[in-house]
Amino acid sequence: DPCTVIIFGASGDLTKRKLVPALYRLVQQRLVPAEFAIVGQARTANTDEAFRAKMKQSVAQFSEEKKVDDEVWRSFAQGLCYLSSEIGNSDDYRKLSELLDRIDRERGTAGNRLFYLSVAPRFYAEAVAQLGKAGLTKAKPGSWVRVIIEKPFGSDLVSARRLNQDIHESLDESQIYRIDHYLGKETVQNLL
Repeated sequence: DPCTVIIFGASGDLTKRKLVPALYRLVQQRLVPAEFAIVGQARTANTDEAFRAKMKQSVAQFSEEKKVDDEVWRSFAQGLCYLSSEIGNSDDYRKLSELLDRIDRERGTAGNRLFYLSVAPRFYAEAVAQLGKAGLTKAKPGSWVRVIIEKPFGSDLVSARRLNQDIHESLDESQIYRIDHYLGKETVQNLL
């Protein structure tokens, strides 16, 4: 299914070294639909164009082939957007919702969304709570919404249980993927 991957913490190392090069390769190998889209979300101020340029450099540097196919990149880059926002700012989730609705209309992603929380663990519960308040954790009829949360999932049993309880206020267990970030590339590939 066509979908949008929303990467929270898109200015971080994992996004440039692993996630975007892996997603580019999926497009290059035609393993995801052409309508596929990515929204990079982080506190850093950025434009769509600057984000695309940075991600192109990352693909050239960190992809297995160490080069970019210009034709594939043009198609891939059309689906790359950036949103500067704060994890705890409700207004930013309204902007994200509007952007995702626009992507659904323009790219036919049909409300299918994969939120990848590539942020510090202390932000997980807040990010999921804000997604829930904005209505972004509820799938539209015929679509799906999933959230990937990287380890560490809490610092001990008590904090892990608390985080689990917090995220279940907005998500069903079937929507939650807890992973080690070194496995993130394969996990994203298997979810798309």
